[in-house]
Amino acid sequence: MPIYEFRCLKCHELSEFLFSSAGDQNEIRCQHCGAETLERVLSVSNFAVGSSARSVEPSVSTKQCSTGTCSTIELPGLDD
Repeated sequence: MPIYEFRCLKCHELSEFLFSSAGDQNEIRCQHCGAETLERVLSVSNFAVGSSARSVEPSVSTKQCSTGTCSTIELPGLDD
């Protein structure tokens, strides 16, 4: 059962929703203010691929872009 995270466009808080299948039609409202204006966000995973002595923590870099602030998430894993 996947858990999806959404950010409220009104209060900017994160809400999590559990879906039992891809076809679920759940009512999605902000769990903090009740607004219906939400955007899905990329959830941070606690999963690493491979075995390495280097850090397994994801890193996030943020910069200004034309739509506001943009972030890039670097996930650890196997080297190419």
